[in-house]
Amino acid sequence: MDIFSVLTLLGGLAMFLYGMHTMSGGLEKLSGGKLQSTLQRMTSNTFKSLAFGAGVTIAIQSSSALTVMLVGLVNSGILNLEQTTGMIMGSNIGTTLTAWILSLAGINSSSVLLSMLKPENFSPVIALIGVIMIMVCKTQKRRDMGGVMVGFAILMFGMTMMGDAVAPLKDIPEFASILTSFNNPVLGVLVGMIFTGIIQSSAASMGILQALSLTGMITYGMAIPVVMGLNIGTCVTALISSIGTSKNARRVAIIHIVFNMIGTLLGLVVFYGIGGLLGGFPFLSNSADAAGIALCHSVFNAATTFVLLPFGRQLVALSRIIIPVGEDERQREKIFLDERLLLSPGMAVHESFNMACAMASLAKDTVLDSLSIMQKYDVNKAEAIREGENELDTYEDKLGSFLVKAAACALNESDSRDVSKLLHSINDFERIGDHALNIKNSADEMKDKALHFSAEAKDELGLLFKALNDVLSLSIDSFVNNDLEKAAQVEPLEQVIDVLIGQIKRRHIERLQAGRCTIELGFILNDLLNNCERISDHCSNIAVCVTEIDRGEFDTHEYLNTVKSGNDTRYKADFARYAKEYELK
Repeated sequence: MDIFSVLTLLGGLAMFLYGMHTMSGGLEKLSGGKLQSTLQRMTSNTFKSLAFGAGVTIAIQSSSALTVMLVGLVNSGILNLEQTTGMIMGSNIGTTLTAWILSLAGINSSSVLLSMLKPENFSPVIALIGVIMIMVCKTQKRRDMGGVMVGFAILMFGMTMMGDAVAPLKDIPEFASILTSFNNPVLGVLVGMIFTGIIQSSAASMGILQALSLTGMITYGMAIPVVMGLNIGTCVTALISSIGTSKNARRVAIIHIVFNMIGTLLGLVVFYGIGGLLGGFPFLSNSADAAGIALCHSVFNAATTFVLLPFGRQLVALSRIIIPVGEDERQREKIFLDERLLLSPGMAVHESFNMACAMASLAKDTVLDSLSIMQKYDVNKAEAIREGENELDTYEDKLGSFLVKAAACALNESDSRDVSKLLHSINDFERIGDHALNIKNSADEMKDKALHFSAEAKDELGLLFKALNDVLSLSIDSFVNNDLEKAAQVEPLEQVIDVLIGQIKRRHIERLQAGRCTIELGFILNDLLNNCERISDHCSNIAVCVTEIDRGEFDTHEYLNTVKSGNDTRYKADFARYAKEYELK
């Protein structure tokens, strides 16, 4: 084996890792957030969590990436520690699929059909189809599928390169003597653990081991300990990612490490203990092929998972012993969306949407509290409005920054639309909070100066507040549920609110001229009405955003001009209905 073989091996490893990255990115985009949307529901019990962890790992082709995302989810407060245990165990099962894909490289048969399953035979065809799909297909989903195929072809090509590079090793006696030392189980575990920790990819370690098996010099006695060790080595990525996170997030990495270490220790004790009692397993001296190594990997991971599955709570308890609970943990400031979630753009967009929904709900509650204290002042509600407005500012700042980073990731069409909708809408939610604070300030002024609106003004404002409540509910429901039916009802109601505000202003002027109202109250009323009108305008912006993003466009002025042109019968009917419902008596 010369320097060129070493370079070929390293080049094959690079191609393998790049292909894995490309394929996993494409699979993630194809999932379209479907896996992420079931996150809370699927982590409700251990078995669902186990299946979900396996499914996500298969989709993103990386157990390390899943664990890093779990660190981010716990650090953001989206999941609790107990919910992650089953997913960590499930990821160990999901990651075994990669080994089976790689085992195709070991197929040897004179049959044409079976020979076509060898990567070197079918990878060029897969690559060609994938490139054609990327260049020709118009839909993003099909182009993403083409990307997955190209990534898979590159991965398998890298695997073939590694196999060709290590082929000369079978003729080197020194290499055979080195491999003989791997028959020591402890040394095999250490080699698998250290090598995987360095390259931070159990799939790559498995690929190299399977490539070496093609030389015929790897026995099961050598392979099994290495397979056990690489499960521990893959924990390094999650451990590094947990640096600087909350204690609970660090415990996720600890659970991952402890789970794999206990599994490996049990595997060594049970497997070699039984072997010692039976006088050894004869098959350990047999040459291992790629499929045999994949089988060992699957059996070991599945056995470890189902043995330790009932002890999930004990693993959580052990993590709390290793990282003790402190007072600072209970008083820790709430953490926003963790950037580790960007490893899975679909997950990041889905959790951003959940955060935006919480922001929308807070904006609505803040407005309703402000309208409430205009009618009956409440000190607690006034403080809640101030705090709510500050929290909305934080939402806009942090969520906006996170969404900009998410937009730079590889997103599918659906996720791209969602990011656009969120970026357009969160500013409106924040501005709604600002106007709610302004209304609260008007209520403060009336309280401090002991001012009161007349009975007529109170009745008029009561009708306006009801209309404002309705337009808020319609716009936020349309945003949360992507309900185009409710979004279409917002604009006619917003126009009715504008008309209603104009009528209230005219009636106030009449009362002022008749001496039944004061100029000082008039200033407060004018500020109140202006803020109500602006809240209604922002509701219109939100609804237009929902409608236009769904159409794949975003031209607010064109849309509003179209619906108000007089040709939209739906708009005219809704306007007439709302005008009658909110008519001043």
